[in-house]
Order: sequence, then C-alpha cells, then structure tokens
Amino acid sequence: MGKLDGRVVLITGAARGQGEQEARLFAAEGAKVVLADVLDDQGEALAKELGEEAAAYVHLDVSQEDGWTAAVAVAKGAFGRIDGLVNNAGILRFNELVSTPLEEFQQVLQVNQVGVFLGIKTVAPEIEAAGGGTIVNTASYAGLTGMTYIGAYAASKHAIVGLTRVAALELAAKRIRVNAVCPGAVDTPMSNPEGTDPGALDQLYRKLVPLGRVGRPDEVARLALFLSCEDSSYITGQPFVIDGGWLAGVGVL
Repeated sequence: MGKLDGRVVLITGAARGQGEQEARLFAAEGAKVVLADVLDDQGEALAKELGEEAAAYVHLDVSQEDGWTAAVAVAKGAFGRIDGLVNNAGILRFNELVSTPLEEFQQVLQVNQVGVFLGIKTVAPEIEAAGGGTIVNTASYAGLTGMTYIGAYAASKHAIVGLTRVAALELAAKRIRVNAVCPGAVDTPMSNPEGTDPGALDQLYRKLVPLGRVGRPDEVARLALFLSCEDSSYITGQPFVIDGGWLAGVGVL
C-alpha cells in the first residue's frame, strides 16, 4: 500500500529538480501524476519513463491562466479528476535590488507568485469536486527571512507564505489542506546556475548551513509527500522549513 494510492496529483515544474523528485516519489507511493512544465522534452521523457498508467505530461506556463485551464483538462482527460496539487514551478534571478529592472522583478513575481495564485484558483474547485485533498506550495527559506541579491525572489516567496495561509483558511471547509515547503539551499539546476564553481558553493554551504551541506531535492520531495498524505491530516496553513538548520541562527564558532 502506497501513501498516495488512488490519488491524482498535478505537479508543476516537474521536468527536473525538486518537481522531478516529487513526481517520482508520488508515483512510487501510488499516485497518478500529471507532470506540468515548459521543458517539454524532459517532461515527456519522464512521463514516458513512469508509464502512461501512472503519469501524463502537459505543457504549462504557470503564469498564464489559459494554460492552467488546459492543464486541468488534460489531467481530467487522463485520470478523471484532480485531488492534489504541488505548486513547485519557480524561477530565480540574482540582482542587487536597486539594479533590478522592473521587467525582471515582474517576471519573477508572475511565475512564482501569480503562478501559485492561478494554481490555487484553478485547481482548488477540482479538488473540492473530488471530495477534498491537498495543496502544497513551494515557498522558500527566503520567504521567511531576507537575503541579499534576490529581492524579487524573496518578495515572491514571502507572498506565497501569505497565500498559503489565506487559502488554508478559505478552503478548510471544502476539505482542502494547504501548506508550504520552505527549502533552503537545494542542489538543483535553478540554485546552481551555469558557470558557478561547484567547489566554491560546497565550501559556502559548509560554512552557512549547520548540517554542513546543501540539501537534496529528494529530501524536499519527502516533505511534500508528508504534506500530501494522511500523515499530516491535522496540519494546514503552515510553512515548513527544510534548510539544514540555516534559519535557526548564526553560529559564533
């Protein structure tokens, strides 16, 4: 028996990184997974690997409302309903706040913040129609504190924490639980941009993170699984930090 037997879960940003690991883990736990992304080749390959009985892929730009409508149609066409959502898709841009172009700031908010809003708005009625379920939003360590050079990203992730709490309050009566995962540094393509020295990053995380290493995407996936199954049946409206102790404070030695 899997923890998600009989569930149908739509996962955004599912072609690689945390989303890919969530898709793999959820499928292994018995869920039918709808993989949504803009990276079509990778997403289609993953769906094929998982098998058509367990997975379907749909192209989705989370910042566009009509894309969400189309994704829901694909999900229902493949598996009949949706009773789980993982709002995982996001982008990260590094820039000093006063040097950030307005277009860049708006792009980050459109994908990260508006994408989560549209996911909740579009999919929550489907989850309600299926009898209830779960929504897991991907916020960030940076959604609970500040960090230099990621002003747009931090703003979007703080907003996701707020959206999570409001959605949890409004959707509780509809038997929908809404929580957020707040990862710190995780070893994914988004957090390790091209041209970055892996050795330098490793040394940085050894100093910054009490556990002395960068996180793995499968560790975040296991937290998303916990929040999507009955193990967390009395939890809603909460941000869950998974950061190796980074947010706990500053070590003096």
